[in-house]
Amino acid sequence: MAFSDPIGDMITRIRNGQKARKTSVKSPASTLRENALEVLKREGYIRGYSRETVRAGIENLIIELKYFENEPVITKIDRVSKPGRRVYSKIKELPRVYNGLGISVLSTPKGVLSDGQAREMNVGGEVLFSVY
Repeated sequence: MAFSDPIGDMITRIRNGQKARKTSVKSPASTLRENALEVLKREGYIRGYSRETVRAGIENLIIELKYFENEPVITKIDRVSKPGRRVYSKIKELPRVYNGLGISVLSTPKGVLSDGQAREMNVGGEVLFSVY
């Protein structure tokens, strides 16, 4: 099944899984999704992820959700750049999410990075989504 917005689909699966208090959710595998999950793992918003093979040529990502004191670590996760309206940001114009408490995930020429890493590398790009 083809998706018009694979990142938006993954974000929705994470949001719905946390509302249902699931320990993990599945999402179709892709390199972009895996790179975005690596940023979320590095920043401490998810426990981890793994790749599973369903059958030849079909793989899923199993995303392990994270909770703290029985509450989801991710309070809010929103898609910023959508297929119908791409949002690009120069590094000096990149807004801070919840005054620095959250992160934005960017797709840059140097890979998928959090806003903090992008500021360190002094590179801008497409703002994929923000997490708080």
